[in-house]
Parts: sequence; structure tokens; C-alpha cells
Amino acid sequence: MHEIEPYFRWRDQYIASEDNRSPFFGRKYSEFYFSNKLYNFFLHPQWDEFGSATLYAKILFADYDQGFALIEMIGEWNDTLHNDIMFLKREVVDPLYREGISKFVFFCENVLNFHGGEDDYYAEWAEEVREESGWIALINTRLHVEEELADARLSLYMNFGAAYNDILWQTQKPQVVFRLIEGMVNGQVRRLVG
Repeated sequence: MHEIEPYFRWRDQYIASEDNRSPFFGRKYSEFYFSNKLYNFFLHPQWDEFGSATLYAKILFADYDQGFALIEMIGEWNDTLHNDIMFLKREVVDPLYREGISKFVFFCENVLNFHGGEDDYYAEWAEEVREESGWIALINTRLHVEEELADARLSLYMNFGAAYNDILWQTQKPQVVFRLIEGMVNGQVRRLVG
């Protein structure tokens, strides 16, 4: 796990710790000191902790003029034991939303499990972004994670599933990824695959 680092090829365009509108503004990172853990496994120090014991994130790109954020996730999304959605919503999503972000793309290749709980935070979040013509999309979820999300009925609030999987987003510029995902959400593009 410690060798999986957040995607870094967009750093010439955006760095969350240098963005004074980002919830991670001013964060300092070490390349050598590993402190964040997922159970007994250390994570690469570039991942951002936001209050969850098992889920970490990295804002890869944010465009406040167009109102979108591209965020990579790693770990176990556990609403049952840790109420991870509360931490994600209050510590990451809400600050971005207050800055004008209403379209959220989460890259979930490294989300290992999902354990659902109450859906109050999801409902609140979906209602907020819909008022701004926004949406939430989960990209490249593992099949069992997709099934766990579906079992929790989160398709009422988020876009995920087969059409949003197997997308090779790392080969594109962030604006292109956003436009293609937005096209998928709006039904204008069927699918972006590599």
C-alpha cells in the first residue's frame, strides 16, 4: 500500500496544498516519513487524511470557474463503523462546495470495500449539488464495491456502475476528463474508455 501514490501528472496545473481555496491548503508532506495507515499498512505520505480512520483522498484538480473537482480515493469506505461519508462531506466536500464546486468526480480504483450506513449525508449532498445543476460521479469502482454501493441504494444520489468503469482517465488532461464525465452524466456521451 505504501507504494501507491496519488496520481501526480497534473501537478503542473494544480496542487491542492498550494490552493488557498482547498481544504488541504498549507499541508506539508514528507517523502520519507509514513504516518497514515490503513489498518496495519502504511500509505504513501502524499495521501490526505480528513478524519476517517480508513479512507484517504487527494484533490487532483479543481476548477472553480467551471465548478468541478477531480478527487482520487484510497482505502476502505466504511460508513457503518466510521461514518466516512460524514468526514468526507464535512471536511472535503463542504469547503469545496462553499467555493463553488458542485460537480464531483471521484476516482475509486483504490477503494477496496464499501460498507453502507445511513444515507442522510448522501441525500443532503445530492440535493445541494442538484440545486446548482451539479452531480457526483464515482469512476472505476471495483465490481464488489459497485455492488455494495448499489445495495446501499446510493445510485439515488451518485452516478456509478458499468458505464463509469474501465475508464482510462490518466492519459487525458483534467479538463478533458471532466467534460467527458459530464457528458456521460448528462447522457450526451455514452462512455469514455481506453
